Amino acid sequence: MKHTEEFKREAVRIALASGLSRRRVASDLGVGLSTLGKWVAQYRPTDLVAAPQADLARENERLRLENRILKEEREI
Repeated sequence: MKHTEEFKREAVRIALASGLSRRRVASDLGVGLSTLGKWVAQYRPTDLVAAPQADLARENERLRLENRILKEEREI
């Protein structure tokens, strides 16, 4: 499956700013860990998100993950 550049860049942003392990991010996105690692090496931004923005992004990703888990548990 060919992923768009936008998808790859967003995957790198999540991997770097979410606070989740790369293994978890790769699993959540349905890509291989080595693939995500290659994308991070290729698309790593030179100036990462500012600290307050990074904190907000990390919290947002944590809440999304928690929401997804709760929805899955509710379905069971």
